[in-house]
Amino acid sequence: MSDSLPVAELLERLARLESSLAERDARIEVLTRRVAELEALLRKDSRTSSKPPSSDGPVKPPPRSRRQSSGRAPGKQPGEAGFTLRQVVEPDRVIVHSPVACGGCGRSLRRAPVTSVEARQVFDLPKVRLEVTEHQLEHCRCRCGTVTMAAVPDGVGAPAQYGPRVRAIGAYLVGYQHLPYERACETLADLLGVGMSAGTLVAVLARTSDGLAPFLTAVRDRIATAAVAHFDETGLRVAGAGAWVHSASTATLSLFQVHPSRGHDAMAAAGVLPVFTGIAVHDGYTPYRRYGIAHALCNAHHLRELAGILDADPSQTWAQDLIRLLCEINDMARSARADGAEAIGERLLHVYRSHYEKIITAGRAANPTPPGNRARPPAVNLLARLSGFATDVLRFAHDLRVPFDNSLAERDIRMVKLRQKISGGLRTWTGRRNVPRHPQLPVHHPQTGHQRPRSPHQTPQWTNLATRNQLNSSHDRRHRLLRHSPILVDAQIAC
Repeated sequence: MSDSLPVAELLERLARLESSLAERDARIEVLTRRVAELEALLRKDSRTSSKPPSSDGPVKPPPRSRRQSSGRAPGKQPGEAGFTLRQVVEPDRVIVHSPVACGGCGRSLRRAPVTSVEARQVFDLPKVRLEVTEHQLEHCRCRCGTVTMAAVPDGVGAPAQYGPRVRAIGAYLVGYQHLPYERACETLADLLGVGMSAGTLVAVLARTSDGLAPFLTAVRDRIATAAVAHFDETGLRVAGAGAWVHSASTATLSLFQVHPSRGHDAMAAAGVLPVFTGIAVHDGYTPYRRYGIAHALCNAHHLRELAGILDADPSQTWAQDLIRLLCEINDMARSARADGAEAIGERLLHVYRSHYEKIITAGRAANPTPPGNRARPPAVNLLARLSGFATDVLRFAHDLRVPFDNSLAERDIRMVKLRQKISGGLRTWTGRRNVPRHPQLPVHHPQTGHQRPRSPHQTPQWTNLATRNQLNSSHDRRHRLLRHSPILVDAQIAC
């Protein structure tokens, strides 16, 4: 036994091995958590997170629609206005076609009586060409020797310029159809024979923007005084850097702003939230809480997050219970709204709130908050929000003016992303340099955006990007389409 190691040395070696194993176990635990986090990120898609459907890739996840069958057949519903092409009583032009010879014997029918006429109408555009109107301004000499020129009509400020209809179509192609300037000029040339340059079209958009100043002010004031308004934000590239588009929407109006910041500075600059006194519907972004107004959280986000938790761990049954409860309350709210009620009955609300709190308690028991400064899992963060802001989560049940989610704002702001896909980011902040200035007042952007005072070489703090006025005509399909797209104005787009 002379070759055996002393007991003290063996104990020291054992202690080192135990310490090494403990460090290895801790490292394995950290790596295991990291792998789980990465796998959870890989599993996220448009169904289980706020990622857009375009990020799902070519292999789309199976649909998981929570919509219930309406019982209606597809297509136009009874009572709705149709858009079938029908003959008009007074056509613009009539062409008479007479048969030349009899189809039976071949005899000439030149003098044969007409027994009936079958009308077939073709709807087409006339040949499009520019109409040039010349305004001759006469100069008359008075007996006193003074020569006086006739008053210049409005809109005739140069020897040659495009008229309001051509300018309106150019602004429409860029603002509503989201075409880059060069493609819009090509469209004008191909369809109308208008050889407008991209620089001229930029000036047209700037002039259109100036004309929208009173309208934008009215839109901002109307949204600020609305009982319920929706707010959202999304990223956008401006002048080669990241920026944020902020939207404020009601059922009939939307206002869009672009600002370098996502938080308080942008919200204050937009001018809606600081004076808003209604209920703000949003996705829970913390800066919205700064303003002393009532809030309603988007439950579509909650349903997606709950679905993501279930996908990651099917044993989280509380998530499925909460999904069922929120959908049930939404169905009840929809039914009560259809019956003309202002809220769900107090007794039923109490039952729903009690069930809601029990589910949250079960979720907290299954997902305890990690000790110390360890990162909190998504389930813990979601439960903290659902518990801390339960009134805002369920506000749609207490006040039927409030919708279940923030889909209205998300649909509106989606058109900004569509425009970015088609035309790219914004090349510059202002799109023009001749902005009126006052030494003691903020710089007024052409789209009525109030900017902080700046030198001619500073980057503007914010600028209006777009506005949309939803038209309510149910008889004009074009007006119905306008309800779903913002009109982007006065911005230089990367073509």
